[in-house]
Amino acid sequence: MTTRTHSPRGKPSSLLGSRIGGFPRAFWVLFGGTFVNRLGTMVEPFIGVYLTQARGMSLATAGLVMAVFGVGSLFSQLVAGWLADHVGRRATLAGGMVATAACMILLGYSTSLPAIVAVMAVLGLVVDAYRPASQALVADLIPAHDRPRAFGLLFWAINLGFAVAMVAGGSLAREGFVWLFWIDAVSSLIFGFLVWRAVPETRPARSAQAGGFREALKDRLMVVFVVTSLLYAFVYLQAYTTLPLAITGQGLSTTAYGLAISVNGILIVLVQPLVGPWLNRHDPGRTLAVGMAVVGAGFALTALVSTTAGYAAAVAVWTLGEVVTAGMAGAVVAALAPPHLRGRYSGLFGFAWSAGGLLAPLAGTRLLAVGHEVLWVSVGAVGLVAAAGQLAIAPAIRRRSAA
Repeated sequence: MTTRTHSPRGKPSSLLGSRIGGFPRAFWVLFGGTFVNRLGTMVEPFIGVYLTQARGMSLATAGLVMAVFGVGSLFSQLVAGWLADHVGRRATLAGGMVATAACMILLGYSTSLPAIVAVMAVLGLVVDAYRPASQALVADLIPAHDRPRAFGLLFWAINLGFAVAMVAGGSLAREGFVWLFWIDAVSSLIFGFLVWRAVPETRPARSAQAGGFREALKDRLMVVFVVTSLLYAFVYLQAYTTLPLAITGQGLSTTAYGLAISVNGILIVLVQPLVGPWLNRHDPGRTLAVGMAVVGAGFALTALVSTTAGYAAAVAVWTLGEVVTAGMAGAVVAALAPPHLRGRYSGLFGFAWSAGGLLAPLAGTRLLAVGHEVLWVSVGAVGLVAAAGQLAIAPAIRRRSAA
């Protein structure tokens, strides 16, 4: 159901107000903290370069160290989801940011392999622990009809901050990696401080907290949504795993990948604020299915290209699909989750993305070894399967939301 905001005199609100107005102060604190945190996210994109260049590891050893990080990330969403429901949203988010800052400093000054492995394992557990708590906070603070807009704004803040961080991080890395660790640590502390001081705890009273992950896993609708999300994550994350390999494998330079993938950030920053209010008036479940289908089609188009311009065009197509999905997944999770299990439901959703992050390079590289066209046609097919599954459960999600 579409809800319009109005000014005190009864006139429709301004165009700007329809995009950013009507949210409580706590949401804007979360928005600002998220932007600052992503603005300082400079270590993760360059961790492989750091391990091989600054610490002298072989590619194989660096790969194993990053696998340890991936395993920690896989379980972090489940742990953080439980903590968000059991300890509280604010404490989980702020605590995760403080732990992330500590790990960043330790990792920046660790020199032995055992120490680096240990810190990377802990960092994998804590670096994204804020996500389930953040999603639960938005679901607690924002009415159902406005959640797609709220999650869409957070999506925009994440992408804008990360785009700036990638450019700045590349330049700072040439001056010394220690700067990256300190900036990441400070931005994490700022995020945690803002949440602790200005965001209220929204967790339901302890007496209302029955059930747990077992109850969430009995929710067949949520389980199917997690599966479709995993399939979609597998498709989307090819952009950062096999796509650079496919581009360079066709004789193009890494610069070609950088130019092509930059289209993603540019379009999100420019287009998402413009189309977001219109998309938010539509059913989140069905809109998410449309976005998944466009993303799958965009990756399938990659099978037909071999030039930098061609890859940029394919990126533009699947980026438009990503813009369509912005904010919708979070709204769906919030609609499905009972208030006292919002952290755990968000953790399960995050687990799907972490699992997709592990599967994307494992299966993607094997498909690429078979053939360029085989990889992208297969990935596109998986995207369409995810879209079909999401479309099938959209009516049930709508009924659950109405109830």
